[in-house]
This record gives sequence, C-alpha cells and structure tokens, in this order.
Amino acid sequence: MSDEGVALPELLRGLDRCSVFELEHPRYVGAPIFPAHWPGFVYTLHRHHEALGDGVRTSASGTVTMQEHSGTHIDALCHQAVEMEMFGGVQINPEVQTPRGFTELGAETIPPVFKRGVLLDVPAALGVDVLEPGYLVSAQDLALTEKVQGVRVEAGDCVLVRTGTARLYADPKPYLAGAGMAQDAARWLANRRPFLCGADNVAFDVPDNVDPELGSLPCHVVLIYEAGIYIVENLQLEELAASGNHEFLFVCLPLKLEGVTGSPVRPLALVP
Repeated sequence: MSDEGVALPELLRGLDRCSVFELEHPRYVGAPIFPAHWPGFVYTLHRHHEALGDGVRTSASGTVTMQEHSGTHIDALCHQAVEMEMFGGVQINPEVQTPRGFTELGAETIPPVFKRGVLLDVPAALGVDVLEPGYLVSAQDLALTEKVQGVRVEAGDCVLVRTGTARLYADPKPYLAGAGMAQDAARWLANRRPFLCGADNVAFDVPDNVDPELGSLPCHVVLIYEAGIYIVENLQLEELAASGNHEFLFVCLPLKLEGVTGSPVRPLALVP
C-alpha cells in the first residue's frame, strides 16, 4: 500500500480519538443581533406536510432570510473600508462594489480553515466568571492570559477570546451589552499575525466604544482593514473553556457566497 493509503486510516483514527466542541450558537428567530443587521435570522415554513389525495409521501420546505452578520459568522475583508479603500489598497468604485455584491475580497475568497486554534480565556485569567458589561479587554489582559495559560499565539493561528458573554446569549439585551476588545488588544493580536481572531460577543469590539483615533469599531479597522485578518463573531466558547483546553485544531468552513461581506459558519474545536 502506498504512503498515501496508509496516511488516511491513521488520520481517521486520530480524528475518532478527538473530542469535538461545537462553537456555533443555534440560529433562531429572536436571537441577539447587532442593530445594524436587524432582523438577523428569519425562517418561514413555506411548504407544509398535508394529506392530499391518496399520496403517502409528503414534503415540507422553508425560506430562510438571514443577514450575513447574524449568528456565528466570519467577516469577509470587503466588510470594512476606510476613506473608500479596503484591505490591500482596493479602491471602492462601481466595478468593485456592485448591486450584486463585491467583485473583490468577498466571502468566497476565504479559504477553508484547518489551523491551530488558541483560546485566550480572559475571565479565568482575571479570576472572574464573566467580564463586566462593556469591559474593554486590553493588550495587557491578553498578555496576562497568555502567560497564565502557558500558551503563545503564533503566526497563522486562529485566536479565540473568551469574555464569558456567550452564557448570556439567550437574553439579547445583556448579551448585546457585553464585553469586547479595545483597540490596543487588536493591535497586540495583529502584531502576532494570526489568520483570524474571534470572540464570544456580538461584534468583537464593544459596539458603543468610540476610539479617539479610529472611531467606532476600531478593532475592525485594525484587523480587517489594516492587517487583512478575518474576524469571527458570536462564538460559543463556554464548553471549550470548561474543558480546560487552550490549544486545538480549529475547523471553520465559510460558505461560497460570491461577493458577500460575511458568511455564517459552524466552527469546531478538535482536541486530541
């Protein structure tokens, strides 16, 4: 048998021995949503199971209306711009920004993700269960968490930051008021050159935080516009954090939605 033939069974056996942690929240009508992306997720049952004539088989199907940035999702690089310019110097003009979406940096350009994941559990490092509403996680907080956990963020990693806010997901008002990252935290992360960063809150940033230098959503400017680093929002990190695992295989598959500014995802953490 070839080397390739031996490798696949070994890979499958290794996967069978992994613990799998789901990092996506369920999608449902009424789930928390950033106000700019209202109504979020809407589902209507279009075809119903009905007894018609002598037929035995019936069929049902529905219609999903969903904002790209609702639920657990990844931001594409076309999601942010500064002075009508996107990451890499791509200028926004009618050829790039069309009525049917973007011709550059859309969600279809995000590759499948199979990379080292690192969980930075900030509340655990600070000795609390959940960070205070509106708390701005600083670069100092992230550095302390890295030291306490004994892990180091490396280039190409997927860095997931826990604030504890995910435990409030069933109650939209306190969830939307949860903690998030400060600008210096985003710069600390960008300096490590990760592939993506994610958090268990609605916007990675704190939506109401207006940075003196960059304005609203400064982390989006630093990570997406300046550094070309993807952001994943609305992660469910409670079970993974409770397991005590801070390093894992992070799996995340964005949908091939051409020209859109973000994609729903079902991310996983695989721990040997």
